Amino acid sequence: MPAPEIAGAEATTTTPARAPLGLWMATALVIGSMIGSGVFLLPAALAPFGASSLLGWAIALGGALLLAATFARLAVHWPCTGGPYAYVRRAFGDTAGFAIAWSYWVSIWSGMAAIAVAFAGSLGALFPALTATPVRAALCALAALWTCTLVNVASLREAGRLQVALTTLKLLPLLLFGLVALWWVGPDRYVPFNPSGQSLPQVANATVILTMWALCGLEVATVPAGAIRDPARTIPRATLLGTLLAGVATILACTAVIGLVPGEVLKASGAPMAEAAARTWGPGAGIAIAALAAVSTFGAINGWVMVCAQVSLAAAGDRLFPRAFARRDRHGTPVFGVLVGSSLATVLVIASYSRSLVDLFTFILLISTSAILLPYAASSAAWLRRGTGGGRIVAALALLYSLYALSGAGAEALGWGAVLLLAGLPVYAWMRRSTPATR
Repeated sequence: MPAPEIAGAEATTTTPARAPLGLWMATALVIGSMIGSGVFLLPAALAPFGASSLLGWAIALGGALLLAATFARLAVHWPCTGGPYAYVRRAFGDTAGFAIAWSYWVSIWSGMAAIAVAFAGSLGALFPALTATPVRAALCALAALWTCTLVNVASLREAGRLQVALTTLKLLPLLLFGLVALWWVGPDRYVPFNPSGQSLPQVANATVILTMWALCGLEVATVPAGAIRDPARTIPRATLLGTLLAGVATILACTAVIGLVPGEVLKASGAPMAEAAARTWGPGAGIAIAALAAVSTFGAINGWVMVCAQVSLAAAGDRLFPRAFARRDRHGTPVFGVLVGSSLATVLVIASYSRSLVDLFTFILLISTSAILLPYAASSAAWLRRGTGGGRIVAALALLYSLYALSGAGAEALGWGAVLLLAGLPVYAWMRRSTPATR
């Protein structure tokens, strides 16, 4: 039976009289979380597939829009803090709610680690000495992560303002780069269409989960609903508008890069978009794009640090996470949740720092995307079970898409995802024993 609304959950759904996040901040949160590391490092991960990776992009963008439409309906039906976790808990009960909260939380802090690594790659294109060794690259990644952490600890409103500024600085130049760069790419640059040697269905299955990384974050406006003004109207608009803008900009830019840089060079590049700009327009353009990538990834880290804390805040408010995650300072910031999420991301970066930047990014990317696709699938199922009105066909297609994308993660990433998900079982058992949920 679905869990009834309980006091903890209600406490997280109340929007303050003057919530700090409006429409533009919420839209910037969506765009800023989506346009991060993916657009700048994904061409390297997709290089073995060449132009055939467009199949993955087409499927991923279609699936992302289906998910965005579903989350827009869920946000109107349940305008509460927590996003996917909150929806699944209301549809399927506490146990399912905890599993999704844990999976989503893991996906966020592991994603923060991947984006921090991408920031180091971008910085290395500007100042090669800073990332000349794995240790230096890891230190650069951690410096960016903890700078954003301190901004979020200072004030949620200030973190939102920073997000608007950083999103503006990266969205417009990225759109301009994609549109201009495509003029320099002839059809012959996409030959052979499929250099991987795999069948097109296999290519689609393998590339969907990679490209989906660049579109993850479409749901983030639903997470801090308690901090958003007029959430029933603001969240659906921010979700759909942000997904469309970020998706188009990302696909344009990545497609152009694959056509501008030889595949063998792309595979080993820690800053493929900067490489493409430098080859096409000279070193100055490469430096400018590397700077844009650094701004973009920094903004994505900032947004995800905020979202990570809001997820654990919502689960703690419903007594499914330890109570410490529900504590807020006088500015309304869940400081404990911010610090724990960033600390776990730090551990992941340190544990894997010996890999090359591209290998490290791809590995963490697969873990994070696998972990987030489960909440996407479960949220779509929540609408199918408890949603009212239309949208059931859209939700059913979004559910099928999420499961299809998840199947392309590979055994290693799925294995790590399963281990991280199972690691939450002792926490859930402890929470049930110490503070049993009201039913």
